[in-house]
Amino acid sequence: MLAMFDFLRGVSLIAICVRLLLCVLCGGLIGLEREFKRRPAGFRTHILVCLGAAMTTMTGEFLLLYMHYETDMGRLGAQVVAGIGFLGAGTIITRRERVRGLTTAAGLWTSAVVGLAIGAGFYEGALIATLLVEAAELIFSRVEYRMLERAPELSLYIEYRDKDTLEELMRLFRSKNTKLLDLQITRAKSGSKHNACAIVSLRVRKKEQKETVLEDIRKTDGVMLTEEL
Repeated sequence: MLAMFDFLRGVSLIAICVRLLLCVLCGGLIGLEREFKRRPAGFRTHILVCLGAAMTTMTGEFLLLYMHYETDMGRLGAQVVAGIGFLGAGTIITRRERVRGLTTAAGLWTSAVVGLAIGAGFYEGALIATLLVEAAELIFSRVEYRMLERAPELSLYIEYRDKDTLEELMRLFRSKNTKLLDLQITRAKSGSKHNACAIVSLRVRKKEQKETVLEDIRKTDGVMLTEEL
Protein backbone atom coordinates (compact mmCIF):
# COMPACT_ATOMS: atom_id res chain seq x y z
CA MET A 1 0.00 0.00 0.00
CA LEU A 2 1.13 3.55 -0.64
CA ALA A 3 2.13 5.41 2.53
CA MET A 4 0.85 8.70 1.10
CA PHE A 5 -2.74 7.51 1.61
CA ASP A 6 -2.30 6.29 5.18
CA PHE A 7 -3.64 9.44 6.84
CA LEU A 8 -6.82 9.15 4.73
CA ARG A 9 -7.69 5.59 5.70
CA GLY A 10 -9.42 6.55 8.94
CA VAL A 11 -12.91 8.00 9.29
CA SER A 12 -12.00 11.68 9.69
CA LEU A 13 -13.68 14.70 8.13
CA ILE A 14 -10.82 15.17 5.66
CA ALA A 15 -10.84 11.47 4.76
CA ILE A 16 -14.61 11.52 4.19
CA CYS A 17 -14.38 14.56 1.93
CA VAL A 18 -11.51 13.07 -0.07
CA ARG A 19 -13.35 9.76 -0.48
CA LEU A 20 -16.57 11.37 -1.67
CA LEU A 21 -14.75 13.68 -4.08
CA LEU A 22 -12.78 10.71 -5.39
CA CYS A 23 -16.07 8.88 -5.94
CA VAL A 24 -17.31 11.78 -8.07
CA LEU A 25 -14.09 11.61 -10.10
CA CYS A 26 -13.98 7.83 -10.55
CA GLY A 27 -17.72 7.39 -11.07
CA GLY A 28 -17.75 10.30 -13.52
CA LEU A 29 -14.86 8.86 -15.52
CA ILE A 30 -16.56 5.47 -15.78
CA GLY A 31 -19.87 7.03 -16.82
CA LEU A 32 -18.44 9.61 -19.21
CA GLU A 33 -18.04 7.21 -22.11
CA ARG A 34 -21.56 5.84 -21.56
CA GLU A 35 -22.94 9.39 -21.55
CA PHE A 36 -21.11 10.19 -24.78
CA LYS A 37 -22.78 7.18 -26.42
CA ARG A 38 -26.19 8.23 -25.00
CA ARG A 39 -26.71 5.07 -22.97
CA PRO A 40 -29.54 4.87 -20.38
CA ALA A 41 -27.12 5.11 -17.44
CA GLY A 42 -24.55 7.81 -18.01
CA PHE A 43 -22.38 10.35 -16.25
CA ARG A 44 -24.61 11.26 -13.28
CA THR A 45 -25.91 7.74 -12.71
CA HIS A 46 -22.43 6.29 -12.31
CA ILE A 47 -21.45 9.11 -9.95
CA LEU A 48 -24.50 8.49 -7.76
CA VAL A 49 -23.90 4.74 -7.69
CA CYS A 50 -20.26 5.25 -6.72
CA LEU A 51 -21.17 7.78 -4.01
CA GLY A 52 -23.90 5.57 -2.59
CA ALA A 53 -21.60 2.56 -2.43
CA ALA A 54 -18.89 4.57 -0.67
CA MET A 55 -21.37 5.93 1.86
CA THR A 56 -22.50 2.37 2.54
CA THR A 57 -18.97 1.25 3.36
CA MET A 58 -18.23 4.31 5.49
CA THR A 59 -21.51 3.90 7.37
CA GLY A 60 -20.60 0.32 8.27
CA GLU A 61 -17.15 1.47 9.38
CA PHE A 62 -18.65 4.30 11.45
CA LEU A 63 -21.12 2.00 13.19
CA LEU A 64 -18.34 -0.40 14.16
CA LEU A 65 -15.61 2.03 15.15
CA TYR A 66 -17.53 4.95 16.64
CA MET A 67 -20.93 3.63 17.65
CA HIS A 68 -19.39 0.33 18.82
CA TYR A 69 -22.17 -1.75 17.32
CA GLU A 70 -21.49 -5.46 16.98
CA THR A 71 -21.84 -5.54 13.21
CA ASP A 72 -20.06 -6.92 10.20
CA MET A 73 -18.58 -4.06 8.18
CA GLY A 74 -18.83 -6.06 4.99
CA ARG A 75 -22.53 -6.86 5.34
CA LEU A 76 -23.82 -3.54 3.99
CA GLY A 77 -21.35 -3.64 1.11
CA ALA A 78 -22.49 -7.14 0.18
CA GLN A 79 -26.05 -5.84 -0.18
CA VAL A 80 -24.82 -3.14 -2.55
CA VAL A 81 -23.07 -5.68 -4.78
CA ALA A 82 -26.23 -7.80 -4.93
CA GLY A 83 -28.70 -4.93 -5.17
CA ILE A 84 -26.96 -3.07 -7.98
CA GLY A 85 -28.07 -5.91 -10.24
CA PHE A 86 -31.62 -4.52 -10.22
CA LEU A 87 -30.39 -1.15 -11.46
CA GLY A 88 -28.20 -2.81 -14.07
CA ALA A 89 -31.10 -4.93 -15.29
CA GLY A 90 -33.03 -1.76 -16.05
CA THR A 91 -30.38 -0.71 -18.58
CA ILE A 92 -30.57 -3.99 -20.52
CA ILE A 93 -33.03 -4.16 -23.38
CA THR A 94 -33.83 -6.79 -25.99
CA ARG A 95 -34.49 -5.50 -29.47
CA ARG A 96 -35.01 -7.78 -32.43
CA GLU A 97 -33.33 -10.77 -30.83
CA ARG A 98 -30.35 -8.69 -29.72
CA VAL A 99 -29.48 -7.89 -26.11
CA ARG A 100 -28.11 -4.41 -25.52
CA GLY A 101 -26.96 -2.59 -22.40
CA LEU A 102 -24.72 -5.27 -20.89
CA THR A 103 -21.66 -3.01 -20.94
CA THR A 104 -23.60 -0.25 -19.19
CA ALA A 105 -24.87 -2.69 -16.56
CA ALA A 106 -21.35 -4.01 -15.99
CA GLY A 107 -20.09 -0.42 -15.70
CA LEU A 108 -22.70 0.34 -13.02
CA TRP A 109 -21.72 -2.76 -11.08
CA THR A 110 -18.03 -1.87 -11.33
CA SER A 111 -18.77 1.71 -10.31
CA ALA A 112 -20.47 0.36 -7.18
CA VAL A 113 -17.47 -1.83 -6.36
CA VAL A 114 -15.10 1.11 -6.90
CA GLY A 115 -17.25 3.12 -4.50
CA LEU A 116 -17.06 0.37 -1.90
CA ALA A 117 -13.28 0.30 -2.25
CA ILE A 118 -13.00 4.07 -1.87
CA GLY A 119 -15.33 4.03 1.13
CA ALA A 120 -13.08 1.44 2.76
CA GLY A 121 -9.98 3.52 2.08
CA PHE A 122 -8.61 1.19 -0.59
CA TYR A 123 -7.62 4.10 -2.85
CA GLU A 124 -5.00 2.25 -4.86
CA GLY A 125 -7.37 -0.48 -5.97
CA ALA A 126 -10.14 1.98 -6.81
CA LEU A 127 -7.91 4.20 -8.94
CA ILE A 128 -6.33 1.28 -10.81
CA ALA A 129 -9.76 -0.26 -11.43
CA THR A 130 -11.07 3.06 -12.77
CA LEU A 131 -8.17 3.37 -15.20
CA LEU A 132 -8.69 -0.20 -16.40
CA VAL A 133 -12.42 0.39 -16.89
CA GLU A 134 -11.59 3.49 -18.95
CA ALA A 135 -9.18 1.41 -21.03
CA ALA A 136 -11.86 -1.25 -21.56
CA GLU A 137 -14.46 1.31 -22.66
CA LEU A 138 -12.28 3.54 -24.81
CA ILE A 139 -9.41 1.40 -26.12
CA PHE A 140 -10.53 -2.22 -25.96
CA SER A 141 -13.89 -1.32 -27.50
CA ARG A 142 -12.09 -0.21 -30.68
CA VAL A 143 -10.32 -3.57 -30.82
CA GLU A 144 -13.68 -5.30 -30.40
CA TYR A 145 -15.29 -3.28 -33.20
CA ARG A 146 -12.42 -4.08 -35.57
CA MET A 147 -12.75 -7.77 -34.75
CA LEU A 148 -16.49 -7.62 -35.46
CA GLU A 149 -15.86 -5.87 -38.78
CA ARG A 150 -13.58 -8.72 -39.83
CA ALA A 151 -15.84 -11.46 -38.48
CA PRO A 152 -17.04 -13.79 -41.25
CA GLU A 153 -20.50 -14.16 -39.68
CA LEU A 154 -23.26 -11.66 -40.30
CA SER A 155 -26.62 -11.40 -38.48
CA LEU A 156 -29.46 -9.54 -40.17
CA TYR A 157 -33.03 -8.55 -39.40
CA ILE A 158 -35.04 -8.61 -42.64
CA GLU A 159 -38.68 -7.64 -43.23
CA TYR A 160 -40.05 -8.93 -46.51
CA ARG A 161 -43.35 -9.14 -48.40
CA ASP A 162 -44.02 -12.84 -48.95
CA LYS A 163 -42.46 -16.30 -49.34
CA ASP A 164 -41.45 -15.56 -52.92
CA THR A 165 -39.16 -12.83 -51.59
CA LEU A 166 -37.64 -15.28 -49.11
CA GLU A 167 -37.01 -17.78 -51.89
CA GLU A 168 -35.35 -15.04 -53.92
CA LEU A 169 -33.08 -14.28 -50.98
CA MET A 170 -32.12 -17.96 -50.71
CA ARG A 171 -31.13 -17.93 -54.38
CA LEU A 172 -29.12 -14.77 -53.78
CA PHE A 173 -27.18 -16.40 -50.93
CA ARG A 174 -26.36 -19.41 -53.07
CA SER A 175 -25.20 -17.25 -55.99
CA LYS A 176 -22.92 -15.26 -53.67
CA ASN A 177 -21.53 -18.43 -52.12
CA THR A 178 -22.81 -17.17 -48.76
CA LYS A 179 -23.58 -19.91 -46.26
CA LEU A 180 -26.87 -19.70 -44.36
CA LEU A 181 -26.16 -20.61 -40.73
CA ASP A 182 -29.54 -19.93 -39.15
CA LEU A 183 -32.99 -18.68 -40.13
CA GLN A 184 -35.81 -17.64 -37.79
CA ILE A 185 -39.12 -16.54 -39.31
CA THR A 186 -41.87 -14.64 -37.48
CA ARG A 187 -44.30 -11.78 -37.99
CA ALA A 188 -43.52 -8.11 -37.48
CA LYS A 189 -45.33 -4.83 -37.84
CA SER A 190 -43.64 -2.20 -39.98
CA GLY A 191 -45.65 1.01 -40.08
CA SER A 192 -49.27 0.18 -40.89
CA LYS A 193 -48.49 -3.08 -42.69
CA HIS A 194 -47.84 -6.51 -41.30
CA ASN A 195 -44.83 -8.05 -42.98
CA ALA A 196 -43.04 -11.31 -42.44
CA CYS A 197 -39.64 -10.92 -40.85
CA ALA A 198 -36.61 -13.14 -40.50
CA ILE A 199 -33.50 -13.20 -38.35
CA VAL A 200 -30.78 -14.49 -40.67
CA SER A 201 -27.25 -15.58 -39.76
CA LEU A 202 -24.83 -15.75 -42.67
CA ARG A 203 -21.18 -16.58 -43.19
CA VAL A 204 -19.47 -14.51 -45.86
CA ARG A 205 -16.17 -15.35 -47.50
CA LYS A 206 -14.41 -12.00 -47.37
CA LYS A 207 -14.69 -8.67 -45.59
CA GLU A 208 -15.32 -6.94 -48.92
CA GLN A 209 -18.26 -9.24 -49.62
CA LYS A 210 -20.15 -8.11 -46.52
CA GLU A 211 -21.24 -4.75 -47.90
CA THR A 212 -21.99 -6.30 -51.27
CA VAL A 213 -24.31 -8.89 -49.71
CA LEU A 214 -26.09 -6.21 -47.68
CA GLU A 215 -26.58 -4.03 -50.72
CA ASP A 216 -27.91 -6.94 -52.81
CA ILE A 217 -30.36 -7.90 -50.06
CA ARG A 218 -31.68 -4.34 -49.85
CA LYS A 219 -32.12 -4.24 -53.64
CA THR A 220 -34.05 -7.52 -53.71
CA ASP A 221 -37.65 -6.97 -54.79
CA GLY A 222 -40.01 -7.44 -51.86
CA VAL A 223 -37.50 -6.62 -49.10
CA MET A 224 -38.97 -3.85 -46.93
CA LEU A 225 -36.28 -3.42 -44.31
CA THR A 226 -32.78 -4.74 -43.64
CA GLU A 227 -30.82 -4.05 -40.44
CA GLU A 228 -27.58 -5.53 -39.21
CA LEU A 229 -27.79 -6.94 -35.68
